[in-house]
Amino acid sequence: MAEPVSPILPPEAARRPALLEAHGDRRIDPYFWLRQRANPEVIAYLDDENAYADMVMAGTRPLQERIYREITSRIKQSDTSAPSFFKGYWHYTRTVEGLNYEIHCRRRGSMDAPEEVELDGNALADGHEYFELGYVERSPDENMLAYAVDFSGKELHGLRFRDLRTGEDLDDVIESVYYGGAWSADSKMFFYVRPDGALRPYQVWRHVLGTPEEDDALVLQEDDERFELNVELTKSEKFVILSSTSQMTSECRYLRADKPHAEPVMIEPRRPGVEYSVDHQGDRFVILTNDGARNFRLVAAPFNSPGKESWTEIVPERRGVRLNATDVHANHVVLGQRSDGLQRLEVLDCRTGQLHVVEQPDQAYTAFAGSHPDYDSAVMRFFYTSLTAPWTALDYNMDTGERTVVKQQPVGGEYNRDDYVTDRVWATSHDGVKVPMSIVHRRGVKRDGSSPALLYGYGAYEMPSDPMFDAARLSLLDRGFVYAIAHVRGGGEMGREWYEDGKFLNKANTFKDFIACARELIAKGYTSPEHLAIRGRSAGGLLIGAVMNEAPELFACAVAQVPFVDALTTMLDSSLPLTVNEYEEWGDPNDVEFYEYMKTYSPYENIRPANYPALLATGALNDPRVPYWEPAKWVAKLRTVAQAERPILLKTLMGSGHSGPSGRYESWREEAYITAFVFDQLGVLDSTAGQTLA
Repeated sequence: MAEPVSPILPPEAARRPALLEAHGDRRIDPYFWLRQRANPEVIAYLDDENAYADMVMAGTRPLQERIYREITSRIKQSDTSAPSFFKGYWHYTRTVEGLNYEIHCRRRGSMDAPEEVELDGNALADGHEYFELGYVERSPDENMLAYAVDFSGKELHGLRFRDLRTGEDLDDVIESVYYGGAWSADSKMFFYVRPDGALRPYQVWRHVLGTPEEDDALVLQEDDERFELNVELTKSEKFVILSSTSQMTSECRYLRADKPHAEPVMIEPRRPGVEYSVDHQGDRFVILTNDGARNFRLVAAPFNSPGKESWTEIVPERRGVRLNATDVHANHVVLGQRSDGLQRLEVLDCRTGQLHVVEQPDQAYTAFAGSHPDYDSAVMRFFYTSLTAPWTALDYNMDTGERTVVKQQPVGGEYNRDDYVTDRVWATSHDGVKVPMSIVHRRGVKRDGSSPALLYGYGAYEMPSDPMFDAARLSLLDRGFVYAIAHVRGGGEMGREWYEDGKFLNKANTFKDFIACARELIAKGYTSPEHLAIRGRSAGGLLIGAVMNEAPELFACAVAQVPFVDALTTMLDSSLPLTVNEYEEWGDPNDVEFYEYMKTYSPYENIRPANYPALLATGALNDPRVPYWEPAKWVAKLRTVAQAERPILLKTLMGSGHSGPSGRYESWREEAYITAFVFDQLGVLDSTAGQTLA
């Protein structure tokens, strides 16, 4: 059994060496047994770790409460989203102070009309420790609502159908469905996705409302374990698109939404390394693809011959411009594109072929197409933000260029963005590559190395870490912090090449880029090693673990949330959720070359005697993406060799999944807990209390 928590010593996990062998290589894992989720000893150990973490953090409880109150004071808790008009209704969501979840609403014809509550997340969550709404899909006739709910965090949802005319749910309930759904044109059938035992979405089914689940029809099954299935309706509501995608390859099929019983028609068969996505416009499909274009191009194809041989180019590949998303309207295509490290919007007028960038007021920003559902409209809804600009929803007339602010996120207190300074700094990595950082701090912060700083990173899946506003971050900035985002390779900030140079056998570039960014912050006087904290989540947690091993002397404090730190052992276990289709991101360690390379950076494998920074690692018992045992094993092993007298804490959510706590208030409390840990370890002066915390 785990040893009792003492006021001095953390819990000590029993060492039960397990022999792991691959390619003639033998590894001894003393904590492999922590994978036994059903073992009461494992649960007792996690409970003891939680109690120990809370004991270490006990002195910060008043600070946690202050930070929590600061966060809630800056966020308008009773608020309404920017409404969208569609098919005679204004649709929006709203929140109510004291309640955790959004309420989905509509008003007929006017925002002054009586409100109709379509779905109240708070009512659905009542009586459940965890709640997540997987998706909400309105039927084309606006009379039905399909919604998927998860009560465990395991990302297995129950699918239900609500009659909006009565407000009552149908008897139809389909359990264990995944994300993705689409209605037929007559609003009588619904397509949904099922996962296999490894949580890989591999089947699309068709359900007829009012019939038993056992009568549902299998529409498509994906047998290749590297691929995942999804189903969605085009914005025009004319076609149902079934897409099968891996990390590097995709293929799509289509059904006419008014002929839901037909066999899906292939658009272009999969070819290794070729990706594409499909939407509908007029008498053609619009296809975004990397076929013959590393940074993607836009093509069109007729319905009766949608394959590559019929593709005609609409927007060619352009040097330095990575096309990554489309929002298709009747006469326009909105392109999400990345250039100069920024997420921008372009509009293509399909009548003239003219293309223009939607200009924005800031030099560094993030903009992406939003929620305007009307295919026939010339108005695009988009969202805009930066490190200092609160989230803003705007309507942009694509013909006239007129823009209308629909809603700006209110920020409570006395927030004035002019009180803060943003900067773009470039660090030189080990191979001479320039790595960008986005930086924000309060005006007047000294550049003498004395300021506390937090450096955030991710660097995987071609997902960018764009500069966005976060009201909770103000608790850092207003106490003199410098906040920086390291746009490391492996992410999507600088085009497809930037991603490819940080994956597979180039993964070490991600870690070396982050270390270069830390050193640049120090060299430019933003901070110093004794004042520098680092943070990452999931694949970003892998980044945190790797740089702690490689350069522990650079950091005083680290936060790793649901961290992918036992990468080698996890990727060797094909029975775990998502492992096989992750081979195209990390490599397959059943191949000796990838095995040996992954072993050089997997954080758990490379723990060594060192002066590690203080660490707060989080996990979630029901996490299907990064199992709870990864941070648990990591923390247990780190404690055996860490030479610095700094706390190493493990906090496991016992009823949640990968996304963290259920409900916005618990999420804000988690953020207050993490922020207080960082303040405590860096000895930050708390402006509210007027004293140092160390």
